[in-house]
Amino acid sequence: MTEPLIFELGAPGRSSSFMPECDVPVAPVEEMIPGGLLRRTPPPLPEVGEPEAARHFTRLSAYNHGVDTGFYPLGSCTMKYNPKINEFAARLPGFARLHPYQPEDQVQGALELIYRTGGYLGEITGMDHFTLQPAAGAHGEFTGLLIIKAYHDSRGDTGRRKVIVPDSSHGTNPATAALCGMEARQIKSNGRGLVDIDALRGALGEDTAAVMLTNPNTLGLFEKDITVIAGLVHRAGGLLYCDGANMNAILGITRPGDMGFDLIHLNLHKTFSTPHGGGGPGSGPLGVKSFLEPFLPTPVVAYSAEGGSYRLDCNRPLSIGRVRSFYGNFGVAVRAYTYIRAVGGEGMREISQNAVLNANYLLALLRGTYRAPFDRFCMHEFVATPPAGFKEAGLHTVDIAKRLMDYGYHPPTVYFPLIVEEALMVEPTETESRDTLDKFAEAMLKIAREGLEEPRLVKEAPHSTPVSRPDEVTAARKPVLRWQPAGGGGVV
Repeated sequence: MTEPLIFELGAPGRSSSFMPECDVPVAPVEEMIPGGLLRRTPPPLPEVGEPEAARHFTRLSAYNHGVDTGFYPLGSCTMKYNPKINEFAARLPGFARLHPYQPEDQVQGALELIYRTGGYLGEITGMDHFTLQPAAGAHGEFTGLLIIKAYHDSRGDTGRRKVIVPDSSHGTNPATAALCGMEARQIKSNGRGLVDIDALRGALGEDTAAVMLTNPNTLGLFEKDITVIAGLVHRAGGLLYCDGANMNAILGITRPGDMGFDLIHLNLHKTFSTPHGGGGPGSGPLGVKSFLEPFLPTPVVAYSAEGGSYRLDCNRPLSIGRVRSFYGNFGVAVRAYTYIRAVGGEGMREISQNAVLNANYLLALLRGTYRAPFDRFCMHEFVATPPAGFKEAGLHTVDIAKRLMDYGYHPPTVYFPLIVEEALMVEPTETESRDTLDKFAEAMLKIAREGLEEPRLVKEAPHSTPVSRPDEVTAARKPVLRWQPAGGGGVV
């Protein structure tokens, strides 16, 4: 980074805050804080004026790439543009200024919104009941597997502790199984990038608790044998869990509940209009079929037709209990509700139709230069690998990703799914124009030519960003989380 850090700016005596003298009696600090906890020297904090502080943080914000500043084709994450009207709705004072401890009679509108949002999500997915408590997709998985575990235990089937996942699954799937005290068993995909039915048959047994699938899967391919898979799982006594991360491909077209899935979590921060990334907020509502409804986390928002009011139902003896404080990320539910009501059923279908069209259009533009390991019609995303000759030139997928930054694009997902060597996973989403896709494809094709004609140009990219190529392994394993002034010492 060429500009100095804020800790290196300023001079002694500068300040961006001016506090009036205290005009009320205050006890000495020594009487309020034990002496052993008091600092002996002032902390070495930066002394800067307000203009310097404002410019520093504004400059940092400009370094970030977001969907509001450019194309963000991050595969399997649906980094799409979200209408700002939904942000406005979430900030309405009647929603934003509520307190979770307010009495039920004062928050009927909020309870109704939670209730109706769950109903809409159920209609979209083919599920009977939803909880909005989970705070993210992996948290939704966690909630779902706890419910699966509780369901089997309630039937005395306590030996079911194995969760089957395909080798193309999201990494959170096996991790969630382990976190819930269950064992993950991986099965291989077949040559078409789909679940190997014979491998699944061999893995199913009396110890099977569930099979976790993403449909469409992480290769951007629809599991065409899904009803066969559902039948096998159910005959073995297990449940079928849908990782709903890729719902952007099938909204209004088909429903996981109709395919045979028993549970599904959704990522409202991917599909239903909450900005994705930046540390949150996320939301991973979980939907279930009726036979699993008694196990949903408490409280559940219930509607009384007789009184025409909504209430929080905590009297649920089979519930797995709370999985999050209060009722979930309410502001995210407001955005999703606004989004669903704005686009309607036909709008949902159009979202997915355009997402699938954009992905196949982009794949067609790149086909012939970039190689597609599963070269057929995809859903909302596709996986490609570097052009011929790149490996011989010492170039890899990461080099393509870095060079794309010079052209103003956020790189696609790289090296995932793991079953494809040098994978480059692209999801254009439905919100991007043909012009944007054409320009992105032009940049990708230009990088392909550069790699063969000027490999060093690609190998040393990016050339135009504040940070070029940090040591990513060391940064992950030995992160520097605090600033230390020159000459030693540190912020204590």
